[in-house]
Amino acid sequence: MKKGLLAISTVIVFGIAVMGCATKGDLEKMAAQQQQTNLKADQALKAAQDANENATKASQASNQKADQAFQAAQQANEAAKMAEQKADSAEETAQAAEAQAQQANTTFKQSMKK
Repeated sequence: MKKGLLAISTVIVFGIAVMGCATKGDLEKMAAQQQQTNLKADQALKAAQDANENATKASQASNQKADQAFQAAQQANEAAKMAEQKADSAEETAQAAEAQAQQANTTFKQSMKK
């Protein structure tokens, strides 16, 4: 009986020990999964770096276009100021011409009265 119990206990302990140990196939499968995971992580890192570079380029292009737009707005503002000054000058010239025309008209009427 003791021998039978010992044999059964030995078989059970051996069975548990064998079930708990990893086989070479299990280790290879685990290594393959780890390599796949590392490959996917590397691909994701490269994609993130590419996205970051593209975002940086887009940001630089956006800043450059904004600077160009700002310069164009400043030039337009200066042109508008110059046009306003020319309009004011033209208005003053027109008023002076009108005053001269009125004076000439007055002079003509006085000469016609004589």
